[in-house]
Amino acid sequence: MSDTGQENLEDDDGSRTLLIVDDDKPFRDRLARAMAEREFLVSTAESVEAGIALAEEVKPAYAIVDLRLDDGNGLSVVDALEAVRPDCRAVVLTGYGNIASAVAAIKRGAVDYLAKPADADQIELALLTAGEQGVGELPDNPMSADRVRWEHIQRVFEQCDRNVSETARKLRMHRRTLQRILAKHAPR
Repeated sequence: MSDTGQENLEDDDGSRTLLIVDDDKPFRDRLARAMAEREFLVSTAESVEAGIALAEEVKPAYAIVDLRLDDGNGLSVVDALEAVRPDCRAVVLTGYGNIASAVAAIKRGAVDYLAKPADADQIELALLTAGEQGVGELPDNPMSADRVRWEHIQRVFEQCDRNVSETARKLRMHRRTLQRILAKHAPR
């Protein structure tokens, strides 16, 4: 470990291999370019199946994995990485952050859990920062409780294919109350 508090895992040939698994092609491509500029040797995959296959083939030192992929849960890729290369430093990204998912990701071997949109600098810092797993700096302006509630409602609404009645049932809330919440702008 270097004295800067950052740890570099290099392969036998001195390269820093990185696997990016995300089903959002524009985001995946931008992130791959940004990480290549930071001297990572990047491989990309768009699904759990492709991510697991690449993990077994490349055995990357680093990984960035989206939690929710079209064909399943990104934690399956984290499990595969843990099996093929236990020292792999994986960061899980998600647009649907919640505490339970973050805990599950850390328990399964991820070193950090970041909410989208995360920029390449944040991701690189999470990948390279040595120390306890999952411990990071508090954000300068964390989400308010109202914002967390609103995002949870939005996530459930999307999972219910934007069906207000089904969403209200799942959230155990009156349908008209839910409609009023959905009509408002997101709180800060």
